[in-house]
Amino acid sequence: MCFDTEVIGNATLYHGDALEILPALQGGFAAVLCDPPYCSGGVTVAEKARDTSSKYQSSEHKGLYPEFAGDARDQRSFLTWSMLWLGRARALAAPGALIAVFSDWRQLPTTTDALQCAGWVWRGIIPWDKTESSRPQKGRYRHQAEFVIWGTNGARPFAGPIAPGAFRMPIPRPKHHMAGKPVALMEGLLMPVEGAVLDPFMGSGTVGLACAARGLPYVGIEFERAYFEIAKARLKQWRSDCPAETT
Repeated sequence: MCFDTEVIGNATLYHGDALEILPALQGGFAAVLCDPPYCSGGVTVAEKARDTSSKYQSSEHKGLYPEFAGDARDQRSFLTWSMLWLGRARALAAPGALIAVFSDWRQLPTTTDALQCAGWVWRGIIPWDKTESSRPQKGRYRHQAEFVIWGTNGARPFAGPIAPGAFRMPIPRPKHHMAGKPVALMEGLLMPVEGAVLDPFMGSGTVGLACAARGLPYVGIEFERAYFEIAKARLKQWRSDCPAETT
């Protein structure tokens, strides 16, 4: 099977569906770090089927970023889909490899279930405090945190750097994706990693930039053509801006 592929330094980017591309990859990844679509906006089928910009952005920001697919699944199909990609990712992971998967509060229980159903050993939850830059809600508590569910592919020795168990940093401004996250956050999550990193939901390439900064090989997969092109451009710009890191 032939996929649209771009190689930029030690990063390899694929355009297509992760469920189709993952079985075609070579294994041995030291870590899986990704931000899949949460499918958490709305409760009814009609609400979930709305554009992602309508679900996750205020009206004044609508249209700033391309839409992304895969966010309209109901809870049962989200669990099944998550088990599928998590299982295929684990098949590519080295023994003891790390996995770190983003989630919001609504999908936190389902994602921890899916991780374990796919055969990973669930090790904990890392909160990302988005600071007071997150959207306020009058008369309610601010939704100020997202979460990283992490685990390992079987046993992992107690060796190597110690990474933080929580992060506090604001949402990046400007963003390249409506669900964009800071490059520094991804760099922090990669602290214990030595080896190639797999990212089945590349988005705008934030994990790829963190891998480039840390000198780690990277494989990213993105379904949406618009975000695939944004990720390519960002990684090419990074190499142009940091020539000393590319020799």
